[in-house]
Amino acid sequence: MKNFYRKTLIAAFLIGSAATAFSQQMPPIPTDPDVRTGKLENGLTYYIRHNELPEKQADFYIAQKVGSILEEDNQRGLAHFLEHMCFNGTKNFPGNSLREYLESIGVKFGVNLNAYTSIDETVYNINDVPVIREGIIDSCLLILHDWADDLTLDPKEIDKERGVIHEEWRTRTGAMMRMYETAFPTIFAGSKYAYRLPIGTMEVVDNFPYQALRDYYEKWYRPDQQGIIVVGDVNVDQIEQKIKNLFGPIQMPANPAERVHYPVPDNKETIVSINKDKEQEINQVMVFHKHEPFPAEMKNTVGYLAYSFMDYAISHMLNARLQELLLTATPPFINAGAQDMDFILAKTKRAFTGVAICKEDGIESGLKALMREIERAHRFGFTASEYARAKADYLSNLENVYNERDKMKNNQFVAQYVSNFIDGEPIPSVEYKYTMMNQLVPNIPLESVNQLYQQQVSDTNRVVCLFCPDKEGMKYPTEESIRKVLAEVNAEKLEPYVDKTSDEPLMKEKPTGGKVTNTEKGPFESTILTLSNGVRVVLKPTNFKADEIRMQSFSAGGNSLFDDEDALQYAVLDEVVSLGGLGNFSAIDLQKILAGKVASASASVRTLTEAVNGSCAPKDLETMLQLTYLSFTAPRTDQAAFESFKNRLKAQLANQEANPNTALSDTITKVLYGDNPRAARIKADKVDQIDYGKVMEMYRDRFKDASDFTFIFVGNIDPATATPLIETYLGGLPSTGRKENFRDPKLDIRKGEWKNIFHKDLQTQKATVIIVESGTCEYTLKNKLMMSMLSQLLTMKYTETVREEAGASYGVSVQGNLSKYPKEEATLQIFFDTDPTKRADMSQLIDKGIEEFIAGGPKAEDLAKVKEYMLKTYEANQKENGYWMSLLYGSLWEGMDGRTGYTDLVNGITNADLQQFAKTLMAQKNRIEVSMTSGDTN
Repeated sequence: MKNFYRKTLIAAFLIGSAATAFSQQMPPIPTDPDVRTGKLENGLTYYIRHNELPEKQADFYIAQKVGSILEEDNQRGLAHFLEHMCFNGTKNFPGNSLREYLESIGVKFGVNLNAYTSIDETVYNINDVPVIREGIIDSCLLILHDWADDLTLDPKEIDKERGVIHEEWRTRTGAMMRMYETAFPTIFAGSKYAYRLPIGTMEVVDNFPYQALRDYYEKWYRPDQQGIIVVGDVNVDQIEQKIKNLFGPIQMPANPAERVHYPVPDNKETIVSINKDKEQEINQVMVFHKHEPFPAEMKNTVGYLAYSFMDYAISHMLNARLQELLLTATPPFINAGAQDMDFILAKTKRAFTGVAICKEDGIESGLKALMREIERAHRFGFTASEYARAKADYLSNLENVYNERDKMKNNQFVAQYVSNFIDGEPIPSVEYKYTMMNQLVPNIPLESVNQLYQQQVSDTNRVVCLFCPDKEGMKYPTEESIRKVLAEVNAEKLEPYVDKTSDEPLMKEKPTGGKVTNTEKGPFESTILTLSNGVRVVLKPTNFKADEIRMQSFSAGGNSLFDDEDALQYAVLDEVVSLGGLGNFSAIDLQKILAGKVASASASVRTLTEAVNGSCAPKDLETMLQLTYLSFTAPRTDQAAFESFKNRLKAQLANQEANPNTALSDTITKVLYGDNPRAARIKADKVDQIDYGKVMEMYRDRFKDASDFTFIFVGNIDPATATPLIETYLGGLPSTGRKENFRDPKLDIRKGEWKNIFHKDLQTQKATVIIVESGTCEYTLKNKLMMSMLSQLLTMKYTETVREEAGASYGVSVQGNLSKYPKEEATLQIFFDTDPTKRADMSQLIDKGIEEFIAGGPKAEDLAKVKEYMLKTYEANQKENGYWMSLLYGSLWEGMDGRTGYTDLVNGITNADLQQFAKTLMAQKNRIEVSMTSGDTN
């Protein structure tokens, strides 16, 4: 056995060419026997798995080893454009019939029906399909077939989609995207990756000839580059035969083009790229240490599992060190992290990547601090105590996955199979990985991890990239000064990291506790316990997940009971209180002693309530309850951590105004809420006014009395074993019998009709429009359902009119909400980006859509689609802990029964009901429109 582990570790270190020969000696990782895999004669690969979570549903995917890297210079954007065209007409589903059919069975476009295009792959998905009839399965497979080989690529549809993609480019082109485009030619010098962002160029998108897209499709969408994935409540044998019959006849091209995987050149001298943008808020430094990826031919061996664990351990330990630096009184950066990953776009090169968000006057010092920790670990390695925590956390996470192995959902399996097809990632069973890694991890010595890190980080093949605000008067590093920083760190005399640990338990003594004084039946088959201190505890045991217990609590009051003049203090209360840790442990020490445990609890003071919410594995229930108890009784102060918070927050907010969305947000807030201090954002010049003592005083006031708290537990909780722990920790919480309720904070949305259209100079020409309709509305389940339906139906309408017909926006977001407290109110928010020259017309088109809805109601077929989707989702939710938690919370806090009669209510809502609902809301004439545009404001 020792020899086996030695070979495994050797394999893990052999990242270069020597690994190829050695891989022959490594035991392979067996594929999970519950997935059926195969390859047709034409080269198409398939994966099929029977899974019943959720019941009577399945996911259908087609993954293509085709992405923007395969484009020529005059084709930039065609891979992504082709993805869009898959939803605009196929041989068997012409025009919009593909979307219309899927929505008729409850599969919503943009939610369950979608796709993405990346550098090296394009993946299409039809998720959460109700496979209740064989015809549905056949239709979904036929859609995958048409995507693979039978797109119509109608010229009219192509021309319509040009506008949609142009608007997608407009929406997504922010500061970072622009800077990436300027940085990549330097970062990827000599590589095709320098100019291959998937969105492409608008010159190509707007002007390519129709045949160019057809040629690209015929060249690259072919069986040897395609993988079909079907996971769900299906018959595997039946699906396999259907795939063979349907996809087998697809022919390979006579002379297929070679699928090249493009390399990234090595560099001896450090590459430095300094980039600026007027809309960039933060100073971000990225340091890449490039190296070869793990050999593809060895990925399916046990050596890769060892390598993956050690890679996890390295980032786990280094990130913990960086987090410690963050909480020092004068932190060297605002935030920082490190991880080994693909070199940005390229799968043919890996890079150990360090990232730091720096202060405006601290870019070089932030870079130096980041590099110092990377170098410290490189010289001296990691410590035994750090490694013990990393192993404990890894094995704990592994145990959690193992315990949930029978509760895995379709999308979890699909993600594995897509990675296997695209990247060659192994797909062992959960049982195999759990058994193997529990044997392997304890036998991997720290020295091996340190040796691997030595290979990942070196002075050559290094790239440093800066992304900075472009502002007058700011002093920027130069390439020379960056190289000087690297040289200084390399020459610096460093000391080994000292890991300060404690053997002290989370709580030295248990509280006196209390007793259950009353037990009664609660809503939705729950049990309500009343404790001797007044605390109510609601238990809802489920078997949906084997290793999960969720906890949610509430008590009326919140920051509504504080004065408006203290708005700054309670705006940061949650963040500030968490800085100090709990009991005798700082925030950093707390993380250390919780290593290997799956338990968390965090306190918050919201507008109307205070709460401590958490989650845990059943074995760690006591730890979660201890954290809860300490959150009430022993919040800890840490002046150094508070000074760190202020320093980082000021630096973070310093360039907030550079982001145009800040101006938009400020304007919306002003229009909606006037000068209400509760709605104001925090600015850099206000940070020093945060009073640590005042914040902690407010927090203690909200948690000094637990007698009016209600705790809800949902999940794999055993009342017999949980009740004594609940009595001890929740029954031991302080109780004064204080009687209180929340106050109305007067955060009322402005009444009447208001319009604010303002000009903003933008680097990418764009108009952003937000329309808010509001009014009083009775808080009932039927009204909540109608608001949801209205939002969905308007989204469908605007997809048809604004996106597809006008080609004027990538998408219109419609979100409706009903609230009960502090008063019953409805809001409907509509949001979209567009060309500044089209803004006024599109705003009118939005209003026209609402007017037509009120006049004639929704199309019958659209309403049927929405109902189908809602009922399908409702059925799937029955086995979700989060759903039952939401139901119980709604019942106990809002008095809402969100379950009884749900199906009948959905089915019973008519066209006339929805017309009247929309009419009643709009008749109140509370319409606010805020538009930020780089164009004309008329």
